[in-house]
Amino acid sequence: MLSEKSTATVRATLPAVGAAIGTITERFYERLFAAHPELLRDLFNRGNQAAGLQKRALAGSIAAFATYLVDHPEDRPDVMLSRIAHKHASLGVTADQYTIVHEHLFAAIAEVLAEAVTPEVAEAWDEVYWLMANALIAIEARLYEEQGVLAGDVWREWTVVGRTEETADCATFRLRPADGAPAPACKPGQYVSVQVELADGARQIRQYSLSSAPGGELRSITVKRVQGDPDGEVSGHLHAHVGEGDVLRVSAPYGDLVLDLSGAPLLLASAGIGCTPMLSMLEQLVADGHRAPVTVVHADRSPAEHPLRDDHAALTAKLPDAAAHFWYENPEPGHPAERTGLVDLTALPVPPGTRAYLCGPLPFMRAVRTQLLAKGVPAADIHYEVFGPDLWLAQD
Repeated sequence: MLSEKSTATVRATLPAVGAAIGTITERFYERLFAAHPELLRDLFNRGNQAAGLQKRALAGSIAAFATYLVDHPEDRPDVMLSRIAHKHASLGVTADQYTIVHEHLFAAIAEVLAEAVTPEVAEAWDEVYWLMANALIAIEARLYEEQGVLAGDVWREWTVVGRTEETADCATFRLRPADGAPAPACKPGQYVSVQVELADGARQIRQYSLSSAPGGELRSITVKRVQGDPDGEVSGHLHAHVGEGDVLRVSAPYGDLVLDLSGAPLLLASAGIGCTPMLSMLEQLVADGHRAPVTVVHADRSPAEHPLRDDHAALTAKLPDAAAHFWYENPEPGHPAERTGLVDLTALPVPPGTRAYLCGPLPFMRAVRTQLLAKGVPAADIHYEVFGPDLWLAQD
């Protein structure tokens, strides 16, 4: 926990730091990549850096962590820390990299806030940083140990044994460990990192949810080609250059959006490519003979753009007490009018004790979460996964 002296200092300076945190994180990344260009080339997502998304996520997490320490001095935000640690573990982040981050982050703070950074202020925020860093280091060490790998050594080669075009911009890649050894243990809802070497020599990394249930020697990922400004470097490479017989570097599985297997009623809500962890969860529920109610909710632009649509419906139909509700902006003729446009849970029954899992664009998840809270689902029973930087805490 934060010391009483530092708590007072952080509380007093939090408004000033919070107001400048965007500038601080921007200057931090400039300094970090100037000193360590290999981190931008081979670890950080260049697309997110170019769009400013990583800067916003870092700013939001620092501000949220400091605020939590001040408001809850006897506690720490373990849910937020766990989500970050899982992402770090999937990237192979190591403890020594926190010292590098500390050096450049605190140089950026001193540069931006100048004379406001007195020795007392520096000491207090240094304590905040190391409370957060050491907590993450400890969680990541445990995650590495659970997977039976050395810290940072998460990569294995996997052979692509099949590729299926799901929609015009989504493809499923079926993978098997290239060395013939057993596939690492995973849980329904988790993701893996995929590292590819691009034309300029950069080894960029992206996370993709497993779209198949745990078990057996095969794993599947379903990848949507990211098109925009900029286009997705890794998804574009996978779609254009990777097929059956090719080899990919894939991390051990991580992620804290993990299906509860206690037999509770469930609600699985997704939008777009966010359906992938839900397919893994549904496949596991079918294999386990889950009998409690399951409500499946999905939103997409059209049926043709709904990845794994047939599997989504078929797996739901295999459960004894489950129903699928699909919303489309541009539905086919005969689609229910009340499920056209944005998801509206008003008419859907949500049994007591329901545990909800959400994955999709942030506005979708925020809207669904708000509706679930209004229906009486406790906040602690609503879990979510964000593809890319977690901007939930960075929202105004």
